Amino acid sequence: MPRVQLIDATGANRGEVSINDALLLAEEAGLDLVEISPNATPPVCKILDLGKLKYANQKKAAEARKNQRVIEIKEIKMRPNIDDHDYDVKMRAVRRFFEEGDKVKLTLRFRGREMAHMELGMQLLNRVREETAEIAKVEAEPKLEGRQMMMVLSPR
Repeated sequence: MPRVQLIDATGANRGEVSINDALLLAEEAGLDLVEISPNATPPVCKILDLGKLKYANQKKAAEARKNQRVIEIKEIKMRPNIDDHDYDVKMRAVRRFFEEGDKVKLTLRFRGREMAHMELGMQLLNRVREETAEIAKVEAEPKLEGRQMMMVLSPR
């Protein structure tokens, strides 16, 4: 006869009982027999309301979902010959994204003859890297894809 360690509705340990006795006790109490830890020897069962247990677990899961934050990737687009003030405005946005805990993808678009001066784009991305060094780390090194150069930074 298989036996289980039984904990009754009040939380008191009833010791080892047969599964049939445990089911009868649960039925008398008008509750369910729930297996708490199946890997223990003997398995531990508890007399409780399964509906309430499921509801409590659902609530706990919802609370955990509410507290977790999804990290987004925000994109900042620039041109290699960006002016100082425009650059400062973009950098303010980058800092704000890091404060919010998001990653930032910097995209440099090269047009026409700008393709002949890729080093300007590299200098610009290195300047961004140096200015954000204390608040961010480089996740993806600057790389060229067709007409654009990209770099991904993530908050420290």
